Amino acid sequence: MQSITIVIPAYNEEKRLPATLQTVLGYLDGKSHTFAEVLVVDDGSRDGTAAIVEAQSALDSRVRLLKNPGNRGKGYAVRHGMQEARGEWVLFSDADLSAPIEELDKLEAAIEFGSADGAIGSRALDRKLVGKRQSVFREFSGRLFNLAMRLVTGLPYRDTQCGFKIFRRDVARALAAAQQSDGFGFDVEILYIAKKRRFRILEVPVRWFNVEGTKVSLWNGLAAFADPLRVRWNDIKGYYR
Repeated sequence: MQSITIVIPAYNEEKRLPATLQTVLGYLDGKSHTFAEVLVVDDGSRDGTAAIVEAQSALDSRVRLLKNPGNRGKGYAVRHGMQEARGEWVLFSDADLSAPIEELDKLEAAIEFGSADGAIGSRALDRKLVGKRQSVFREFSGRLFNLAMRLVTGLPYRDTQCGFKIFRRDVARALAAAQQSDGFGFDVEILYIAKKRRFRILEVPVRWFNVEGTKVSLWNGLAAFADPLRVRWNDIKGYYR
């Protein structure tokens, strides 16, 4: 995998971004990519998120800032990043690096070995890799959501919501072009679209650590149960053709 873009959606992340950018850039320093960029998508932050990225970009040309037209949602931010990515492969990762950036090695190896179009990190395939767990309620809700999601959509994945996914650039752009969701429901949607387009997307167990300060509220979590139904309805309306 010689060329890569790492997309980081960011909303009010001024406290976490400096360390995150240094960690990601340090990881890339140890790799032999012919091209690499870190694309931070500012989703209408009201703090110093954009200023931090601009300052880092002035020091390291691999860092680039994209700005959304206001606070549009994580799905919109990821879609924006996938559409603007210049690397041959596009990874999107949460700003808190709950899945350590080094786990990208596992995704790359799975893609190469499996001749796949992409890969998604999973907390569910090997729960021994989860270093710090979520609350009991969030874990139970996550498992219940996954069961409902698989029944409604037919997707085979055990964990669609881990924010650590990589796609070949042409695949990423095809998914972004058909994506309808701007919010947290976009993960299920893009995987559903990938299945319809017959893209081969692998699920890979990764290390993961719960980080306090999540942007996903209890209401967002409960509302997510309607997302698979919206995806099926969008499919019926022909949005994914």
